[in-house]
Amino acid sequence: MAIADLYTSSEHRRNLAHFAALATLASIDGEISSEEKSMLDRFASKLDITEAEYKEVMKRENKYPIDPPHNSERRLERLYDLFRIIFSDHHIDEEEMLLLKKYAIGLGFSGEQADKVIEKSVAIFSGKIEFDDYIYLLKH
Repeated sequence: MAIADLYTSSEHRRNLAHFAALATLASIDGEISSEEKSMLDRFASKLDITEAEYKEVMKRENKYPIDPPHNSERRLERLYDLFRIIFSDHHIDEEEMLLLKKYAIGLGFSGEQADKVIEKSVAIFSGKIEFDDYIYLLKH
């Protein structure tokens, strides 16, 4: 039985599944760095993840399904969280990009939408945005 099945709160189950995706993403490039661990700790607190759940999620064999939010803003928030953990080590590699696209599609974005959102997000997080986009972001 998956640890998520022990909880009746659907919001908590979604948070646990989201945390599991964050942990998977943090560990995709090998070991979890101290920056990634720190960010995972903050997300665990933010998402109300218990110590027992944290330990269970960190086991490599655990796989949790993506439970997509119905609201598009919430889906973007989940992607934002993922980008924050990816860029905690100041770069994104090919494995992280592949996992990120799978996660975006799992959240309900089409393949084309996922590519566009990821491309724009990488530009923003890596600091490689056009001046017009920079102005737009500052004004909105």
